[in-house]
Amino acid sequence: MDLEARSLQPNVKAVLLAKLREYKSDLNNFKSEHKRLASANSNQAARDDLLESGMVDAMSVSANQRGRLMMSTERLNESSDRIKESRRTMLETEELGVSILQDLHQQRQSLLHANDTNKLHGVDDNISKSKKILTNMSRRMSRNKWIISSIIVVLVVAIALILYFKLSK
Repeated sequence: MDLEARSLQPNVKAVLLAKLREYKSDLNNFKSEHKRLASANSNQAARDDLLESGMVDAMSVSANQRGRLMMSTERLNESSDRIKESRRTMLETEELGVSILQDLHQQRQSLLHANDTNKLHGVDDNISKSKKILTNMSRRMSRNKWIISSIIVVLVVAIALILYFKLSK
């Protein structure tokens, strides 16, 4: 993503590189937070081991607290995972948006370039000529159809007359 941002135009590149640095710093903050929480969990386990050597009542209270602490830690880990997944989705969406904007920019440039050239004016003339040719072809096809139909009718009448005179004798 860093390489793609650097290969863009200077005005877009500065904005994207700033966002990229911000995202990297956020990622590092999340990593350090995660490491801190993981070390806190290991310290908590050592503390619980020391407390377990105490009294039986303290043990049941400690087990209850440990259970609640484990549930809280599990929820925190799930929340961290959801945040990481959301961040990954956000980055993918942003990359997709940048890609779409680049495509739209290229298409805009193509349309502006096509408008500047006189190619579109020639297309209109070619369409008019094509329409005239197709109209003439349609007329000829209709005329040929009538000619063939009349020839067939004449031949059928001739065959009918020949049969009539042959059979009447």
